[in-house]
Amino acid sequence: MSNKGIVIRPAKLSDLAAIQELFVETIETVCRHDYSPEQIAVWTSSVENTKRWTDKLMKQYFIIAEIDHKIVGFASLENNEYFDFMYVHKDYQRQGIADDLYSEILARAIKKQSTTVLTSDVSITARPFFEKKGFKIIAEQKNDIKGVEVMNYKMTKELRTEKTTNC
Repeated sequence: MSNKGIVIRPAKLSDLAAIQELFVETIETVCRHDYSPEQIAVWTSSVENTKRWTDKLMKQYFIIAEIDHKIVGFASLENNEYFDFMYVHKDYQRQGIADDLYSEILARAIKKQSTTVLTSDVSITARPFFEKKGFKIIAEQKNDIKGVEVMNYKMTKELRTEKTTNC
Protein backbone atom coordinates (compact mmCIF):
# COMPACT_ATOMS: atom_id res chain seq x y z
CA MET A 1 0.00 0.00 0.00
CA SER A 2 1.26 3.47 -0.81
CA ASN A 3 0.72 6.65 1.16
CA LYS A 4 -2.03 7.71 -1.26
CA GLY A 5 -4.42 5.00 -0.09
CA ILE A 6 -3.65 2.88 -3.15
CA VAL A 7 -3.51 -0.85 -2.52
CA ILE A 8 -1.77 -3.03 -5.11
CA ARG A 9 -2.75 -6.69 -5.08
CA PRO A 10 -2.80 -9.70 -7.39
CA ALA A 11 -5.85 -9.81 -9.64
CA LYS A 12 -8.41 -12.55 -9.10
CA LEU A 13 -10.73 -14.13 -11.64
CA SER A 14 -13.64 -12.51 -9.77
CA ASP A 15 -12.15 -9.10 -10.74
CA LEU A 16 -12.48 -9.79 -14.47
CA ALA A 17 -15.77 -7.95 -15.13
CA ALA A 18 -14.56 -4.81 -13.31
CA ILE A 19 -11.21 -4.97 -15.14
CA GLN A 20 -12.93 -5.24 -18.51
CA GLU A 21 -15.28 -2.36 -17.70
CA LEU A 22 -12.34 -0.18 -16.63
CA PHE A 23 -10.50 -1.13 -19.83
CA VAL A 24 -13.37 0.00 -22.06
CA GLU A 25 -14.23 3.18 -20.13
CA THR A 26 -10.60 4.27 -19.95
CA ILE A 27 -10.00 3.84 -23.68
CA GLU A 28 -13.30 5.52 -24.60
CA THR A 29 -12.55 8.52 -22.36
CA VAL A 30 -8.79 8.95 -21.99
CA CYS A 31 -7.75 7.91 -25.51
CA ARG A 32 -10.46 9.78 -27.44
CA HIS A 33 -8.08 12.62 -28.35
CA ASP A 34 -5.56 10.23 -29.94
CA TYR A 35 -7.83 7.70 -31.65
CA SER A 36 -10.98 7.93 -33.77
CA PRO A 37 -14.32 6.50 -32.59
CA GLU A 38 -13.89 3.66 -35.10
CA GLN A 39 -10.40 2.84 -33.76
CA ILE A 40 -11.66 2.92 -30.18
CA ALA A 41 -14.57 0.62 -31.07
CA VAL A 42 -12.33 -2.08 -32.56
CA TRP A 43 -9.75 -1.71 -29.76
CA THR A 44 -12.35 -2.12 -27.00
CA SER A 45 -14.05 -5.00 -28.83
CA SER A 46 -11.33 -7.29 -27.44
CA VAL A 47 -13.36 -7.53 -24.22
CA GLU A 48 -15.71 -9.84 -26.09
CA ASN A 49 -12.99 -12.52 -26.05
CA THR A 50 -13.47 -13.67 -22.46
CA LYS A 51 -11.16 -16.67 -22.89
CA ARG A 52 -8.28 -14.38 -23.91
CA TRP A 53 -8.87 -12.16 -20.87
CA THR A 54 -9.21 -15.13 -18.52
CA ASP A 55 -5.97 -16.64 -19.87
CA LYS A 56 -4.09 -13.36 -19.37
CA LEU A 57 -5.44 -13.00 -15.85
CA MET A 58 -4.42 -16.54 -14.92
CA LYS A 59 -1.08 -16.83 -16.76
CA GLN A 60 0.47 -13.37 -16.43
CA TYR A 61 1.68 -11.50 -13.37
CA PHE A 62 -1.53 -9.46 -13.25
CA ILE A 63 -2.06 -6.82 -10.58
CA ILE A 64 -4.75 -4.33 -9.75
CA ALA A 65 -4.76 -1.04 -7.88
CA GLU A 66 -7.59 -0.32 -5.46
CA ILE A 67 -8.70 2.71 -3.53
CA ASP A 68 -11.35 2.04 -0.88
CA HIS A 69 -11.89 -1.45 -2.36
CA LYS A 70 -12.65 -0.01 -5.83
CA ILE A 71 -10.49 -1.15 -8.76
CA VAL A 72 -8.88 2.00 -10.16
CA GLY A 73 -6.17 0.47 -12.34
CA PHE A 74 -4.46 -2.69 -13.52
CA ALA A 75 -1.24 -3.83 -15.13
CA SER A 76 0.31 -7.11 -16.22
CA LEU A 77 3.64 -8.66 -17.08
CA GLU A 78 4.05 -11.63 -19.41
CA ASN A 79 7.09 -13.92 -19.10
CA ASN A 80 8.84 -11.36 -16.86
CA GLU A 81 9.75 -9.32 -19.94
CA TYR A 82 6.65 -8.06 -21.76
CA PHE A 83 4.67 -5.23 -20.13
CA ASP A 84 1.23 -6.14 -21.48
CA PHE A 85 -1.52 -4.11 -19.79
CA MET A 86 -1.47 -0.73 -18.02
CA TYR A 87 -4.77 1.08 -17.54
CA VAL A 88 -5.93 3.59 -14.95
CA HIS A 89 -9.60 4.41 -14.38
CA LYS A 90 -10.76 7.53 -16.21
CA ASP A 91 -11.73 9.24 -12.93
CA TYR A 92 -8.38 8.49 -11.23
CA GLN A 93 -5.88 9.84 -13.76
CA ARG A 94 -2.78 11.71 -12.51
CA GLN A 95 -3.01 10.44 -8.94
CA GLY A 96 0.09 8.24 -8.90
CA ILE A 97 -1.72 5.00 -9.69
CA ALA A 98 0.17 4.35 -12.93
CA ASP A 99 3.45 5.07 -11.11
CA ASP A 100 2.59 2.52 -8.42
CA LEU A 101 1.54 -0.13 -10.95
CA TYR A 102 4.63 0.53 -13.04
CA SER A 103 6.91 0.21 -9.98
CA GLU A 104 5.39 -3.17 -9.09
CA ILE A 105 5.74 -4.48 -12.66
CA LEU A 106 9.32 -3.21 -12.91
CA ALA A 107 10.29 -4.79 -9.58
CA ARG A 108 8.84 -8.11 -10.75
CA ALA A 109 10.73 -7.93 -14.07
CA ILE A 110 14.01 -7.12 -12.35
CA LYS A 111 13.64 -10.07 -9.94
CA LYS A 112 14.27 -12.42 -12.86
CA GLN A 113 18.01 -12.08 -13.36
CA SER A 114 17.98 -13.19 -17.00
CA THR A 115 15.62 -10.36 -18.02
CA THR A 116 17.66 -7.47 -19.42
CA VAL A 117 15.06 -5.68 -21.54
CA LEU A 118 11.44 -4.89 -20.85
CA THR A 119 9.24 -4.49 -23.95
CA SER A 120 5.74 -3.14 -24.48
CA ASP A 121 3.32 -2.16 -27.21
CA VAL A 122 2.26 1.33 -26.14
CA SER A 123 -0.64 3.49 -27.29
CA ILE A 124 -0.21 7.04 -28.52
CA THR A 125 -1.85 8.15 -25.27
CA ALA A 126 0.51 6.17 -23.00
CA ARG A 127 3.68 6.98 -24.93
CA PRO A 128 4.68 10.07 -22.84
CA PHE A 129 4.33 8.10 -19.58
CA PHE A 130 6.54 5.28 -20.84
CA GLU A 131 9.10 7.72 -22.25
CA LYS A 132 9.35 9.36 -18.80
CA LYS A 133 10.07 5.91 -17.38
CA GLY A 134 13.01 5.44 -19.76
CA PHE A 135 11.37 3.46 -22.55
CA LYS A 136 12.57 4.11 -26.10
CA ILE A 137 10.57 3.67 -29.31
CA ILE A 138 11.99 0.97 -31.54
CA ALA A 139 9.11 0.91 -34.05
CA GLU A 140 5.90 2.66 -34.96
CA GLN A 141 3.29 -0.05 -35.55
CA LYS A 142 0.16 0.09 -37.66
CA ASN A 143 -2.05 -2.75 -36.48
CA ASP A 144 -5.00 -3.97 -38.50
CA ILE A 145 -7.87 -4.80 -36.16
CA LYS A 146 -10.98 -5.94 -38.00
CA GLY A 147 -9.98 -3.87 -41.01
CA VAL A 148 -9.24 -0.71 -39.00
CA GLU A 149 -5.71 0.62 -38.64
CA VAL A 150 -4.73 1.34 -35.01
CA MET A 151 -1.29 2.83 -34.38
CA ASN A 152 0.93 2.17 -31.39
CA TYR A 153 4.62 1.91 -30.58
CA LYS A 154 6.91 -1.00 -29.83
CA MET A 155 9.00 0.30 -26.94
CA THR A 156 11.82 -1.13 -24.86
CA LYS A 157 13.64 -0.31 -21.68
CA GLU A 158 17.05 -1.63 -20.70
CA LEU A 159 17.00 -3.09 -17.21
CA ARG A 160 20.10 -2.40 -15.21
CA THR A 161 20.81 -5.18 -12.80
CA GLU A 162 23.30 -4.43 -10.10
CA LYS A 163 25.81 -7.22 -9.78
CA THR A 164 28.17 -7.48 -6.91
CA THR A 165 31.62 -8.88 -7.41
CA ASN A 166 33.95 -10.26 -4.84
CA CYS A 167 37.53 -9.10 -5.18
